[in-house]
Amino acid sequence: MGEYANDHKPKPQGKYLLALSIAALGVVFGDIGTSPLYAVREAFSDLYGLALNETNVLGVLSLIFWSLIIVISFKYLTLVMRADNHGEGGIMALTALVMPSKLRRGNWRFFAVMLGIFGASLLYGDGMITPAISVLSAVEGLKVATPVLAPYVIPLTVGILIALFALQSRGTQKVGGLFGPVTFVWFVIIALLGLNQIVRNPHVLLALSPTYAVQFFLHNGIAGFWVLGSVFLVVTGGEALYADMGHFGPLPIRLTWFFVVLPALVTNYFGQGALLLRQPQAVENPFYLMAPSWATYPLVAMATAATIIASQAVISGSFSLTRQAMRLGFLPRMTIVQTSRHEIGQVYIPTINWILMIATVGLVFGFRSSSRLAAAYGVGVTTDMVFTTLLFAVIAWSLWKWPRWLVLGLVSSLLLVDLSFWGATIIKVPEGGWFPLVVGFIMLTVMTTWFQGRTLLSSILVKDAFPLERFLESIKTSKKPPQRVPGSAIYLTRNPDVVPPALLTNLRYNHTLHERVLIVSVLTEEVPRVPLPLRGELRHLDLGFDRIVLHYGFMEHPDVPSELFAMVELDLEEEGTYFVLGREAVLPEGRKDMPRWREQLFALMQRNALPATAFFDLPAERTFEVGQLIRM
Repeated sequence: MGEYANDHKPKPQGKYLLALSIAALGVVFGDIGTSPLYAVREAFSDLYGLALNETNVLGVLSLIFWSLIIVISFKYLTLVMRADNHGEGGIMALTALVMPSKLRRGNWRFFAVMLGIFGASLLYGDGMITPAISVLSAVEGLKVATPVLAPYVIPLTVGILIALFALQSRGTQKVGGLFGPVTFVWFVIIALLGLNQIVRNPHVLLALSPTYAVQFFLHNGIAGFWVLGSVFLVVTGGEALYADMGHFGPLPIRLTWFFVVLPALVTNYFGQGALLLRQPQAVENPFYLMAPSWATYPLVAMATAATIIASQAVISGSFSLTRQAMRLGFLPRMTIVQTSRHEIGQVYIPTINWILMIATVGLVFGFRSSSRLAAAYGVGVTTDMVFTTLLFAVIAWSLWKWPRWLVLGLVSSLLLVDLSFWGATIIKVPEGGWFPLVVGFIMLTVMTTWFQGRTLLSSILVKDAFPLERFLESIKTSKKPPQRVPGSAIYLTRNPDVVPPALLTNLRYNHTLHERVLIVSVLTEEVPRVPLPLRGELRHLDLGFDRIVLHYGFMEHPDVPSELFAMVELDLEEEGTYFVLGREAVLPEGRKDMPRWREQLFALMQRNALPATAFFDLPAERTFEVGQLIRM
């Protein structure tokens, strides 16, 4: 893996660092930056029965502050962001770090990879819930302005979400420049709202001491523990920090967090607490009630813009997650549209987009309020955070060779926090927390079925494979060698060391070979990107045969024709060059190593996978497919 690592990039400085930091505000911190809309309100909901007194308000604020410090500042920004896969972050990149070249059941690496895959599966549920709860909580501010507008909250939310998903095909390149500045204005506004309330009641700053969090638990007992399920809402954007690291690098994200985001969030949360100490009746919606009445409508508009940006980041993250899973062999091929000529991370996947839209709109109609959606939010994310901690421990111990006592100490401390949040969110399962878990298990089934099916299919093809070297030798010694026809034929195959089944089929029925035959294999390396000098691996063989291996990272899109025609050593001309590839049709027959229902699911995905012609950007007018029936 190391030979494909990208060169070390210098740390950004000056104006470039400032530009990256502003851009990171919109993409990285949109999710966590909109949590003040509902987090404090949910902590004092009727579900927990907390009295609105000074002990409880200061206790909740102390829990919020120290959650931001421990989970975001320490765990993610200080520790987890060190575990990058050549600059890229996210749980799939983390999984790639521990994934062996051959995955076998029963060992600890297999268990670690399954944790990563399940964690990635849970993020799809997050991608459905986040747009729904974010936009709905912003639009609900209209009810604060006047109850007359209450009937329009759901239709307006649905309209905004449909428009958001409909615009995904245009990509974020054109509007991306606005994300950072708009989010910066949002953080300034929420900080000023909070500061205005803190000035009126500076007593609330006592909650910076962790002793108030301890007193809160001692005073409320088990009820105080369950409140952690709502306190967790303030750190739900932690995974986004890590996942978007590849776009900006760790330095801009860390600077923006400590100098802009963290101060703004803490000021706003403490401002809401100060308001509740003065006006307990404001618990209905403390965020909007911090603002003067004349500012409600502009604040709703600004909050809606901020939540759209937060939703955009989560949706884009789902696209990136899907592409990484496809490259690592856990999802079938799908249409991927590159929406930016400059940023490889900006992609659009129509299938995922419309699935997310239908699910998100369905959630709005099903739950009908952000408070009810908050009950569904957190179970999947807390589970994912536990898996991230466990995978970090595996990497720190097995790859970095950290001392065992240090790994155990750090991970035990982090798991204590993670499992506390996880335990507190479990009570949300009957009220809606089941949704992200169901989505996660469905995606886990799909991913593992595809991976296992492809592994079995490859083993079947290997049994019938004919070594390429023996094939060439048989042609040399044959009394009746096949007739050679003008032109070049490019055969795409998984294994470059064996004769592609499509070539054997063509030779069996047509008894001809092209003058030039190129055996091309595309390999996805367990790194995000492969440098261009290491992209192609060429070996000239006898009888006009060439063997080429193209290496891509799991974050890259393989444009096979462009790479081949750009290789000077091949001297290929587009005229007279044809692409030939096999297409396997799977017939489930029942095997001991795969249940029949999974065979049928794999066969269904195999039939509906994006053809290799489109996936590898092969020219349709010069591409031939040769079918092959595989009995499983």
